[in-house]
Amino acid sequence: MDAAFVALVVIILVALAFDYTNGFHDAANAIAVAVSTKALTPRVALALAAVMNLVGAVLSTEVAKTVGEGIIGPPQGADGLTVVFAALIGAIVWNLITWWFGLPSSSSHALIGGLVGAALAAAHTVQWMGVFEKVVVPMVVSPLVGFGLGYLFMLAILWTFRSAHVSRANRGFRYAQIVSSATMALGHGLQDAQKTMGVITLALFTAGEIDDFTVPLWVVLAAALAISAGTYAGGFRIMRTMGRRIIQLTPAGGFAAQTVASSVMVTTATVFAVPVSTTHITTTSIMGVGSTRRLSAVRWGVAGNIVVAWIVTLPAAGAVAAVAYFLTDLVVG
Repeated sequence: MDAAFVALVVIILVALAFDYTNGFHDAANAIAVAVSTKALTPRVALALAAVMNLVGAVLSTEVAKTVGEGIIGPPQGADGLTVVFAALIGAIVWNLITWWFGLPSSSSHALIGGLVGAALAAAHTVQWMGVFEKVVVPMVVSPLVGFGLGYLFMLAILWTFRSAHVSRANRGFRYAQIVSSATMALGHGLQDAQKTMGVITLALFTAGEIDDFTVPLWVVLAAALAISAGTYAGGFRIMRTMGRRIIQLTPAGGFAAQTVASSVMVTTATVFAVPVSTTHITTTSIMGVGSTRRLSAVRWGVAGNIVVAWIVTLPAAGAVAAVAYFLTDLVVG
């Protein structure tokens, strides 16, 4: 067993560890709203999210190909494996920092920032046009779409059910939230599990284990199981921020926010094959729904802290990845 193969195995294990942290870091995206409106208990919600994450992860690999091929030029050899390893370390460290402080930052952008930072540190090619078109533009547009559609969809619900009995309507929307929570988790699996698949496939290609960028079935299953297990482990710190601190939603509002967010996630994964932040979309959908009451109903201070975390994530994860690259290169070089 040579050193390159051992390095590849280590990278795969680290990638699956990132996938696991992604699961518990972003579990709140799918379930926080349903838990806050008492549509589901936390453990039932987490179990539902874990199962649907698994289903979503095995449905497509288009986002995986975008992450693996469209962000940096595929590096080669041992130095290339160091780049992939450092990118994962940068993403994991930033995930853990934001998880500790309860900030729902983007695991997707942490991973992409890690890839860019490690590639720059190694003087490898960064596909800047790909970063702009497939990361920066969706990063700006998808939250705006989530906010706008959340606002409009909630208005439509309020108008449609304006004469309904409040308690009966709330009971109905709590049942509907079970479906919307499941769809949210499906979209999360379609998006976030694929990013880990992309990185593992990039490592396999770099090591010469595969000849083209086709995601192996065992990679799909391993990534799906890792994110599903992480989701069930839970993310209660972030759940409190997403479910209550931004705005306390009604069951109808929770259903509206989840329906809009899941629609955007599924569409971007299947139609456009671009990696978007499930955290960004979920948060702005909640804010859009909450704004239908009045703008002051949204706790904009909390929302502002979240936006700062969004902006900082790409460069911060990139900086950690660059340091990780230099340290790893120093040890193994």
